[in-house]
Amino acid sequence: MAKPKHILLASHNTEGARAAEKLAYSFCGPGTTLHHLIVVPDLWKGMQGDDWLNNASTRDTFGRYVESQLEEEVRTHLKRMLSEIKKRRIRYRYEMVQGKPTECLIRRAARGPTDLIVLGSPRPKGQTGLRSRMLDEKLFRSLRVPVVIAPYPHD
Repeated sequence: MAKPKHILLASHNTEGARAAEKLAYSFCGPGTTLHHLIVVPDLWKGMQGDDWLNNASTRDTFGRYVESQLEEEVRTHLKRMLSEIKKRRIRYRYEMVQGKPTECLIRRAARGPTDLIVLGSPRPKGQTGLRSRMLDEKLFRSLRVPVVIAPYPHD
């Protein structure tokens, strides 16, 4: 495989995603651009059901709160990434989108340019947190470029 010039990294600040970031850096040579896709899953919108948020004002207030928390998480993630990118002198572009992670990655990869996609491994069973369902058959059948999955980091 030729040295990739355009690496697409999908990460969202989990341990598995941070392992993918490190792996992506290792593929970056002179002239490489790291394209960073940050997907904010749309599943949080389902948290605004009317079971306990029973009026529009409360729902809107809660929605703004959740959005502000998500924005803060992304800002913290980007700050860490930008610091690392600057140290390594890597060309870097990021894009934040909201939606279903698999579909967002497929759309971004199709738009190009992409020579290599780097992803993190899912969280192992037994660890707390949201389990990603991104690594599925639909994803791999849709992508037309090589995909590298970073091993999950062990303590």
